[in-house]
Amino acid sequence: MSYTDWKDKKDTFKKMDVRGIASNFLPGVKKQAVSLSAGEGIEVIQSFEPIPLYDLMERLGYEHHTEQTADHEYHAWFYRTEVKGSLDELPERPAVITNYPLIDESLGELAVEFWDLTWNDRNRFLDYNTRLLLSLANAVGAGRKRQAMRELLKAYANGLDSRALDDVFEQFAWNMGIGYFSSEIAPSPLFQAYKTIKQMEKQGKSREEINKTLKAKFADHKPGEGPQGGGC
Repeated sequence: MSYTDWKDKKDTFKKMDVRGIASNFLPGVKKQAVSLSAGEGIEVIQSFEPIPLYDLMERLGYEHHTEQTADHEYHAWFYRTEVKGSLDELPERPAVITNYPLIDESLGELAVEFWDLTWNDRNRFLDYNTRLLLSLANAVGAGRKRQAMRELLKAYANGLDSRALDDVFEQFAWNMGIGYFSSEIAPSPLFQAYKTIKQMEKQGKSREEINKTLKAKFADHKPGEGPQGGGC
C-alpha cells in the first residue's frame, strides 16, 4: 500500500502529541502500536522528525507518512497494513535523544539527524553489528557501562554471532590487562550478560528466548545494581 491508499483515514488515528515530554516517549508509542489492528493507525506529533520510530513501526507492520507543518513541528502518521512483530522483537532506540529538544528544539533536530547519519545511512562501510561492537568497546574504555550494555543487547538481538563477543572480551583482557579485566570487567553486569548468552546457547536455548532473558535481566540495569537490575 501507499499513503494515497489510506490518507483519508488519518483523521481517525489516535493522536499522540509527545512534544516537550521530559521522559522517553518511545515505550508508550510502541505499546500503543502493538495493540492496534490492521487498518488502524497512530499520529505522532514531535518537535523533530521521529526518525527512530520508522524502522520500529515498520517491523510491526506499519507504513508512515510525515509532514513538517511548522518550525519544530512534525506530524507522522503510521498506518498498520498487517499485524506482525512484538515488543520483545523490537530493537532499542536512543531514548536520550528525547532530552535534547528540552534544551533547544533545533538541537533536538540536529541530534536525530546525526543519529540517523551515523546508524542508518547506507553509505556506511562497516556493517551495523561491527559498528555496535566498536561503540561497545569505546563505551567500556570511557567508563560508560550503560551504553556498553545497550550496544551488546542490540547487537545480539540483531543476530550477532556470540563468537564475536568472545573476541571483544579477549581484546579487553589484552588491551586493559588481566588485573583490570579480573577486577572490573569480569564482575560487571556487562560480562554477566555475555555469560548468560554463552550459557543459554550451550543449553540449546533459542535466540528468541535468550533475547527475552537478556531484556528482562539487563535492559534496565543501573550502575551499582546486581544483574537482576537490567542493562548497564
